[in-house]
Amino acid sequence: MITLSLCMIVRDEEAVLARCLDSAQGIADEIVLVDTGSRDRTKEVAARYTDRIYDFPWRNDFSAARNYALSLARMDYCFWLDADDVIPEKSREALRNLKSALPPETDLVMLRYDMGFGPDGTPSCSFFRERIWRNRAGYRFEGRVHEAVPLAGNIRREEISIEHRKAAVPYSRRNLDIYEAMRAEGQPFGPRDQFYYARELYYHQQYPEAVEQFLLFLDRPDGWKENQMEACRILSFCYRAQGRREEEGEALLKTLAYDLPRGEVCCELGRYFLDGGRYAQAAWWYRQALSADPKLEEGGFVNPACYLEIPAEGLRRCREALGGRFC
Repeated sequence: MITLSLCMIVRDEEAVLARCLDSAQGIADEIVLVDTGSRDRTKEVAARYTDRIYDFPWRNDFSAARNYALSLARMDYCFWLDADDVIPEKSREALRNLKSALPPETDLVMLRYDMGFGPDGTPSCSFFRERIWRNRAGYRFEGRVHEAVPLAGNIRREEISIEHRKAAVPYSRRNLDIYEAMRAEGQPFGPRDQFYYARELYYHQQYPEAVEQFLLFLDRPDGWKENQMEACRILSFCYRAQGRREEEGEALLKTLAYDLPRGEVCCELGRYFLDGGRYAQAAWWYRQALSADPKLEEGGFVNPACYLEIPAEGLRRCREALGGRFC
């Protein structure tokens, strides 16, 4: 059986930290918690679960803090969670079984990440993330914001879910401010930085600036396919917010240059034509969404509702608009 070091970075997480650490009981063989400047009872809560609590001065770099936590790990494999993550009961048993049965040649394990839950408990976004990897094998986070561990070695994918149960708080400027500081410092943006910088601009309703940055990202030869398709989709939102309808449709159709259409884009195209009163075209795209492959294994952001509920409702609206005729 392998052993796991749960490596976390936290700051002002007293409201959710116990929930997270309770869910990791019986899975983590040690907990390494790095605090980046809490002013609440975070460390007091953490002390109920571990004595391995360390301070790390915050310097606007998530990877630096996470890699410090990794450097303190003593078990066979490293495992990370955010404080507002939860391991659901079904996943706890699966993770315990995985610890017993993980093939010895495995270097890194991808687990499913679910977030944005509806009243029925269905996530609005799911994707795979690197979650467990061999300790002292050179794996490190990269990126000051939206940090990730580059995939390498013998990789295994498991249908085990971690749930991101974020508290309802106003979306902060923290990430955008870090990117703006990087720009001011003249630090070059990699493709991942470029994509997430544009997305942060969109989240903060800076639509002209977001359009500029998304187009810069899409002009790069080194972007990841899934991010390219998602960039086109969010670019269409930016155009829609500015009333640039023709460009909105063009941005959505541009996703076809990268791969077969995903359900998320098919639903947006259905909505686009439905808004324009072009019901036959809208229905065609909603039917494509119903038959689309979510391709969760590709690593992109997947909204399960875009493959069933949303297109079904779109088709109902199209039939209603056409007087009940088949469409």
